[in-house]
Amino acid sequence: MNDKVLLLNQDYSAIATCSLHKAFVLIYLQKAELIAEDQINVLRTVRRTFPRPLVIRLHRYVRVPYKGISLTRQNIMRRDRNRCQYCGSTRNLTLDHLLPRSRGGESTWYNLITACARCNSKKGDRTPEEVSMKLASKPFKPSLVSFLRESIQDAEHAWIPFLAERARA
Repeated sequence: MNDKVLLLNQDYSAIATCSLHKAFVLIYLQKAELIAEDQINVLRTVRRTFPRPLVIRLHRYVRVPYKGISLTRQNIMRRDRNRCQYCGSTRNLTLDHLLPRSRGGESTWYNLITACARCNSKKGDRTPEEVSMKLASKPFKPSLVSFLRESIQDAEHAWIPFLAERARA
């Protein structure tokens, strides 16, 4: 059972996910409204039954400064779906710089990928082209919406209409 609820701003743009508890409190305090509810499960207290929220919308617009997704080991691996970008393995994963740091490569979204220890060692201090290793996908900088979309994992179909890719500056 998924205990995450999609939190929308007043303009229906996705802000984040929150816990079921926080979503219920926001609705109860009338700071948010219920947009989509679970049709099967409900929340029960001793005396009452409440709909179980899947998507809620804040009553007031919250200005959220766009910071982007943090460049972390976990987020690089999440972007690459926890697979080696050379062979597809899911074991002994490390990070690999496409252009090695010793040759001026920086730690950026476009230069870091997930690689298994074996492929990383094989590539060594060279570029993938120099050792004829092909990438499964080109590295990119993910958006908040793409990370939220990935977290639904077919469980919350109610989220899909609100996670359409929006143009962000």
